[in-house]
Amino acid sequence: MNPVLAAERLGRILPGEIPVTLVRDIDLEVERGEFLVIMGPSGSGKSSLLYLLGLLDTPTSGRVLLDGQDTSGYGEDQLANTRLRRLGFVFQFHFLLAEFTVLENVRLPMRRLGALDEETARHRAKDLLDQFGLRDHAHKHPHQLSGGQRQRVAIARALANDPMMILADEPTGNLDSHASANVQEILHNLTRQMGKTVVAVTHDLNFAGAADRRIGIVDGQIDLDWQM
Repeated sequence: MNPVLAAERLGRILPGEIPVTLVRDIDLEVERGEFLVIMGPSGSGKSSLLYLLGLLDTPTSGRVLLDGQDTSGYGEDQLANTRLRRLGFVFQFHFLLAEFTVLENVRLPMRRLGALDEETARHRAKDLLDQFGLRDHAHKHPHQLSGGQRQRVAIARALANDPMMILADEPTGNLDSHASANVQEILHNLTRQMGKTVVAVTHDLNFAGAADRRIGIVDGQIDLDWQM
């Protein structure tokens, strides 16, 4: 069986008078249903790698295979459609739209994809909010929620189109210890109870400790000797 996600000789260099290497020669496989954490010192290339794996950035060299499919030949429209259908994203800052209610924020990816009618999408959004203990907050706006609640809404939004994989960049980095533990448990349960694959960048040792596997990135490369 193919890994759900694979990087082959993956690299990214920012051009300029003095080119900056963000990621170089990364080979990585992620199994279906795995909870993988990427760690390393600040500026090591962790987030750059995650953005390449999530098809948010284009590699300078190498390729990303998603469920065995080479994405290197995808145009912008195909990349955007693949992200919308198959990948969900959670960031350190929730990026919820302030002018929309919690329910509307969760419905947005479904509206963009257009695979569900409005009533079905509304029910799905409510079910996701209920799953994360947020149903009573559906008609509030993001500023009326705590940081932990906003991040749970962001996770619900990431799951809106039932993606096969969640990619998270420092998802607990802006939270207190209680909210952080709650988000950690939710992401862990996505793999255990829903069969999702989770790839996360973190500095949080407690969060990393719950993962199935941890890899270290130093100077844009996987470092097998790196220690938490």
